[in-house]
Amino acid sequence: MLSTRSSAPFASRLPVLLLSLALAGLAQADDRIPGIDTAGFNTAVRPQDSLFSAYDGTWLKTTEIPADKSRWGSFSVLAELSDQRLRSIVDEFQAKPQKAGSSAAKLAEFYKAFVDTAALDRQGLAPIKPELDALAAVHDAKQLAAWMGRAQGLWGTPLGLQVEVDFKEPGRYTVLTDQSGLGLPDRDYYLKDDERMAKARAAYETYLTRLGELSGDAQAAETAKMVIALERRIAEVHWSQVEMRDPVKIYNPKTVEQLTADAPGLDWTVFLAAAGLQKVDRISDTQPSATQGITKLLAEVPLAQWKGYLRLHMLDEAATVLPQPYRDARFAFRGTALSGAKEPRARWQEGVDEINGAMGEALGEVYVQRYFPPAAKARMQKLVDNLLATYQESIAGVSWMTPATKAAAQAKLAKYTTKIGYPEQFRSYDGLAVKAGDALGNRLRAGRFEWLRNAHRAGGPVDRKEWGMSPQTINAYYNPLYNEIVFPAAILQPPFFEMAADDAVNYGAIGAGIGHEISHGFDDQGSQFDGDGALRNWWTDADRKAFEAVAEKLAKQFDAYEALPGKNVNGHLTLGENIADLSGLQIAFKAYKRSLGGKPSPIINGTTGEQRFFMAWAQIWRDKIREERQLQLLVRDPHSPARFRADGAAVNHDGFHETFGTKPGDAMFKPSEERIRIW
Repeated sequence: MLSTRSSAPFASRLPVLLLSLALAGLAQADDRIPGIDTAGFNTAVRPQDSLFSAYDGTWLKTTEIPADKSRWGSFSVLAELSDQRLRSIVDEFQAKPQKAGSSAAKLAEFYKAFVDTAALDRQGLAPIKPELDALAAVHDAKQLAAWMGRAQGLWGTPLGLQVEVDFKEPGRYTVLTDQSGLGLPDRDYYLKDDERMAKARAAYETYLTRLGELSGDAQAAETAKMVIALERRIAEVHWSQVEMRDPVKIYNPKTVEQLTADAPGLDWTVFLAAAGLQKVDRISDTQPSATQGITKLLAEVPLAQWKGYLRLHMLDEAATVLPQPYRDARFAFRGTALSGAKEPRARWQEGVDEINGAMGEALGEVYVQRYFPPAAKARMQKLVDNLLATYQESIAGVSWMTPATKAAAQAKLAKYTTKIGYPEQFRSYDGLAVKAGDALGNRLRAGRFEWLRNAHRAGGPVDRKEWGMSPQTINAYYNPLYNEIVFPAAILQPPFFEMAADDAVNYGAIGAGIGHEISHGFDDQGSQFDGDGALRNWWTDADRKAFEAVAEKLAKQFDAYEALPGKNVNGHLTLGENIADLSGLQIAFKAYKRSLGGKPSPIINGTTGEQRFFMAWAQIWRDKIREERQLQLLVRDPHSPARFRADGAAVNHDGFHETFGTKPGDAMFKPSEERIRIW
């Protein structure tokens, strides 16, 4: 899943399509226009020339990214607020005795062990020694396959497994393979030789060498070079981020016998049994050529090299719960070299991340009791209902779609489900053992607990009430396999949603977000799933061709945006999100106008509702980002940089041009016949 601090396109190759919420900057509303931070406007810039610069320009000039962050904006500030609230909850749990075995007691002990860095320093490598010894005891290919199977949910492996909903049978869970094994963010970091990538590789080699030295490897420098050389070979067989966006291409169900024949370099029976999947009869081979390439490397590369590679990867993954020199080395690479942060994040905040990952819904249950009023859920539901009704009208009016496909689109839309705030039933963490003073052990047990929960579901019925995000997550998503839109409680706050703001502001902010998520069901990926969540072509060939022609124009528009000197946006990688932004903004504007019931929008301090709508849209995309982090996102993030999301959708919006009266010569002017309209 796409969290507020990371990006994983297509949800780690699975079709959960998200509105990225790590992309903007929090606005402080004032009395002039409720919900709008007018102090952040740059009055020297006209919205006709850049909506983003006009309404976010002064904020950009006066805001500094905190030293411990790689970016700062609306989403990250709300994430900061969420973290502070969660810290207050766990502090209360620690302040008084909790019932033994309760979620509160487990959260308190989990957090306490993680933030006690003095204890981590005293323990040295003792906590990870049993894990390293188990790897050292591997002596042949069969034992390596077993080790990789047991590592699922605990440690990264060159070939991973996931348990997810079956694309063609969305009522059952299935197992998927997943290419993995790289220490750098993406295959491009190994295969492209520009200066930025070379700098990152050099920093990675320094980091791996340092891990080796700290852990007693007498040939640390040589081992580091070997690991990078091996990872380059892995990168060479990896699929690109764009290839992995095609749900048809990544759905390849096979029997274990077929996998063994296609990718014989791995003992699949041993691998799956060790992972707790011995009864599985079918697996979807997500990236077949990558699976074949990685298993070929498993057979060809000497076992000693694989063990050296896996040992350093384990130390890297565990570094945050190892002694200070390991933590420092990891931050120097992953924090500074790759992301540009100047200082490590506060330990308490990393601790909140840790317990969020391990027991997120246990925290979320308390969070919503304290911070999510029923009135917010009710108003949000009203907005969603209006957006869905408007989308229905919009589909009916689409000129390029034939009646048969329109009927299928309407049938899909009618089956949408909506989840707002929090799940009906929160998860139980009974059976998860949390031990005092055992930070690494707690992490590994939580990983194993989650992995086995999923492994036991393989082949079984799908729980459609389950959420893919905790309530305290600053994000939202559409899941085509459930055909649902989901809005966690924590996103329903200013500047995205404000009870005191007028409808124009809320429609321009969270309304566009709702429209965004609805639109994902009809973007280039989601449109390949039907209303029941099955991967099925419900389009006529002519309609699909017409849709793809319009989408290609949008891809080319974003290809032209330069995010870093010499580095442009990848219009095909970001196509789904750009379609959702464009369509969501268009639908939200129509829904706002629909809500007026034919009456003119109210004037507030000299602004029309239409103007406030676009102000709110621009405001949610406030974002400052360090170059190192931007490079990562350009390579692997399916979302475009924030400023291009703000202007790139608006430039195609008839309502924007009407509201601001754009004319030839304005930087944002685009003739009506050239504007890209999808839904």
